[in-house]
Amino acid sequence: MSMPQYSFVIPVYNEEETLEPLCQRIAALLDQLDAPAEVLLVDDSSHDASYRIMCDVHARDARFKVIGLSRNFGHQNAITAGMDLASGRAVVVMDADLQDPPEVVLEMIAKWKEGYHIVYACRSRRAGESWFKKSTAHLFYRLIGNLSTVPIPHDVGDFRLVDRAALRAFQSLRENNRYVRGMFSWLGFQQTAVYYERAERFAGETKYPLKKMLKFATDGIVSFSNVPLQLALNLGFLFSALSFLTGISAVALKWMGYTIPGWTSQVLILSFFFGVQLLVTGMMGEYVGRIYEEVKHRPLYIVREMHGLASDTRALRRAVLPADLDEWRRPPIGMRAPAGIDEIGSLV
Repeated sequence: MSMPQYSFVIPVYNEEETLEPLCQRIAALLDQLDAPAEVLLVDDSSHDASYRIMCDVHARDARFKVIGLSRNFGHQNAITAGMDLASGRAVVVMDADLQDPPEVVLEMIAKWKEGYHIVYACRSRRAGESWFKKSTAHLFYRLIGNLSTVPIPHDVGDFRLVDRAALRAFQSLRENNRYVRGMFSWLGFQQTAVYYERAERFAGETKYPLKKMLKFATDGIVSFSNVPLQLALNLGFLFSALSFLTGISAVALKWMGYTIPGWTSQVLILSFFFGVQLLVTGMMGEYVGRIYEEVKHRPLYIVREMHGLASDTRALRRAVLPADLDEWRRPPIGMRAPAGIDEIGSLV
């Protein structure tokens, strides 16, 4: 197979019901393209039959390649793994739930050929989502748009096409808590949008319940805004001033012979101020915790095995590929290999 012009990166986590229809639609799309293409299916340690289905698809069609991560590293890191290993001049990122119609990629490619480096898909309509999901998504995009130091488009997910030049710049960003759509906005380059109607999930359940959505929102806000820290500082000044005025008032009342009976008001005031202090400390602790995560400098992901890709594709910072695991496999001279490791580069 010749060097692909286009690469499709699709993170997969427990999508056994969707994978076959997805691969059929993508295979039909590949036949319409004007140059060779590859599809990188990144298994984020699924618990169902997703990985077996992906391997079966690869056996039938060599254009589909499989990357198996050693554990669940999360959606954003799975995207990063696929983009690190993609070979195409234009790389398309899309989800596996068929809410991102593969046919929209043809519009993205047309925009790319006009000279744009990043073409993102903007949702003009969101079918099959609850009122709560739509409302919170709307609130989040407006909130991060106002707080972020870089403009982040509204109603845009990870569905996008990225030129090789922008991809190389993205690969230099190796932060641990990743908000990929914000990172691409930060990069700059020439960017434009295509609009589409987001379909209802084809099958299965969402992989972003409320808890993960809150974590994702926190990553976006903390990674691209210092406003929470500035808010904490301003709150500190405000309540310090209020405390000072309250103290002066208490001394003045005492000097004039007035006393304030009871302790309820004191308890309420103290509780309020302690609550504000805990809020401010929590904000600062969130940033400090993320600094701690970064200084550990752990890999963003570990690849367990790959199908259709060379194990020594390239040297990547903060990533472990099967070729690197080969060094871990070899025991010191005179010692047996540890249990739990079989063939080179594969952990069982």
